[in-house]
Amino acid sequence: MIIDCHGHYTTAPAELGEYRDAQQSALAGDPEHVGSKGTINISDDQLRESLEGAQLKLQRERGTDVTIFSPRASWMGHHIGNAATSKFWTEHCNDLIYRITQLYPDNFVGACQLPQSPGTNLANSIIELERCVEQYNFVGCNLNLDPSGGFWSSPPLGDRYWYPIYEKMVELNVPAMIHVSASCNECFHATGAHYLNADTTAFMQLMTSQVTKDFPTIKFIIPHGGGAVPYHWGRFRGLADMMKLPPLDELLMNNVYFDTCVYHQPGIDLLLKVIPTKNILFASEMVGAVRGIDSETGHYFDDTKRYVTNAAISDAQREAIFAGNARRVYSRMSI
Repeated sequence: MIIDCHGHYTTAPAELGEYRDAQQSALAGDPEHVGSKGTINISDDQLRESLEGAQLKLQRERGTDVTIFSPRASWMGHHIGNAATSKFWTEHCNDLIYRITQLYPDNFVGACQLPQSPGTNLANSIIELERCVEQYNFVGCNLNLDPSGGFWSSPPLGDRYWYPIYEKMVELNVPAMIHVSASCNECFHATGAHYLNADTTAFMQLMTSQVTKDFPTIKFIIPHGGGAVPYHWGRFRGLADMMKLPPLDELLMNNVYFDTCVYHQPGIDLLLKVIPTKNILFASEMVGAVRGIDSETGHYFDDTKRYVTNAAISDAQREAIFAGNARRVYSRMSI
């Protein structure tokens, strides 16, 4: 069994994008526009068609079994509109993920986006998380630490602002993948800078907070290999020492995990060498940020299974990374 903990529905039918365009058109005339949730008419056959030539095809070709599937990260767009905009959009996106898990229960397990909105509390996010876990059997969520879209106007992850969602995560026993959305700041390319900046920032914010002390069983996945964290592990260890914090193994590594969305062999090798095996979950992000073929290897960049298979680790370590760790972290998952 190979469980991919990081997949996004990046191939949704055009009707989903048309709904979003209509939302933005209404907001252009009135930034406080609320409107109604409305409907999106997408058939089961359209959902099948959107997946059969993409995610399902790649699962078969690359030899993975199950994907923890969430809405398209760059489309979460928490900076767009207001709380009502985000609520309606998020519910539609999560509803589609649920339908996919019903059509392909052996291939996809759901994780939800949250209806975050700058300058608002997390009440709607708590309601949506509870809905998706209790009604749809989702096993996790994506938490955006920067709903402003690259301008970083929200409090850091250690601030009490975030505690209500942490309490609900612990109550429901679901982890959060730390995942930002689109970047509106021209200084930060979304996938080449903003995502990786956020991954690194999340680790530092958690390191300098009381979150893991206040929530000893909480679980976070930092994607994209942890951003700069594994590469600069000595820096973070040294900073923890200078700040008189506990060692990182004690402070964070019972609560924070990294995925394998690192698109070359040396990067995976470093991740596996620096970060304990128990803290690494297999992931590919397909179909996601980097979709081309590596001219140096002749293989797709995001075929990350190859890198783990070729790494100089034991079979027991490989088994833990491919499935065992995901089952432990996403403990509501029954597959």
